Amino acid sequence: MKKVFFALVVILFAKFNAQGWKTDEQYIQKFALYAVEEMEKYKIPASITLAQGLLETGGGQSRLAQQGNNHFGIKCKEDWTGKTMKHTDDAPNECFRVYDDPRDSYEDHSKFLAYRKFYVNLFKLDMMDYKAWAHGLKKAGYATNPKYAYILIDKIEKNKLYEFDRTNSKEVLYAVLKMYPNLKNDDIFMARLDQSQVKSKPVTIKVPYEQISYTDQKKKVEKLVSTAESLNAILIKSHPNGGKKFVIIPNDIALAAISKKFQITESALMKWNELDGNELRRNDILFLENKSNKGNVATYSAQAAESMHDISQKFGVKLNKLYSKNRMDYGQQPKVGQLIYLQSKKPRK
Repeated sequence: MKKVFFALVVILFAKFNAQGWKTDEQYIQKFALYAVEEMEKYKIPASITLAQGLLETGGGQSRLAQQGNNHFGIKCKEDWTGKTMKHTDDAPNECFRVYDDPRDSYEDHSKFLAYRKFYVNLFKLDMMDYKAWAHGLKKAGYATNPKYAYILIDKIEKNKLYEFDRTNSKEVLYAVLKMYPNLKNDDIFMARLDQSQVKSKPVTIKVPYEQISYTDQKKKVEKLVSTAESLNAILIKSHPNGGKKFVIIPNDIALAAISKKFQITESALMKWNELDGNELRRNDILFLENKSNKGNVATYSAQAAESMHDISQKFGVKLNKLYSKNRMDYGQQPKVGQLIYLQSKKPRK
């Protein structure tokens, strides 16, 4: 999902790396993508994340941001095992986290909110209600400044950051260009995202908040994030055998997640793919419609450890038809090198 788009962003924003960030506008143009990506994964409003980043870094000018890629002033805490730096904040020479890339800082900020029980109630709020989130952060003890919520709201409204709550990571450049129409083609935004490349809507997840340990909570959230990223990576393909629609599963995933993504019932997917379980494995072929009665080639030589179901999926042929054509009992498996008939029935001896 992200490879092509991220390459675009690297090119588009490279100019900022050389000159630094002098205004809030430049900070927003550079880091809006990261905030929107985090919103898709953790359901934290992008407007809130960007406003906090602006406030904490002074528009990217803070020492923590420039030397430690730390955009949210996150201190080391007991669970941090990465790089650190000393910085005077509430007390002299406090320990702060150091990141290899600002993107890591943005994700760590999301995890900081998602994994801690103090912020559980935030995720019960409407993701479009940035005011409620701002006040919720203050109430949860994120900052000691009594005006913290109002400062965030002011930054959001002054910079129209709420626009990023209504977009997704594939279209965030359009939102930026809409907000800053005076940017020219020969400026940092010299390219446009091709809408034809947008294959599907971004997947959002609901983070669970049971009162469990930090470690278990972290594992649950990371599993959900991994599932969401896997779903975003799936593209529908057309099979050579009749153009039947199918997908290749990028990572181990539950059939229910595929069912929800493509709005097809689990029972239909199980029937069309002759599945006997609800778990899909990496590189599995899954058809999104019924397979054909015969193949697009006449025969095939079975490979080592290849089952009749594997061959059925590879060539898009219904499993029962495949058994019938080869005069085999259902459940019987082919031998290495065995000639499998895909169109007409195997001749009788």
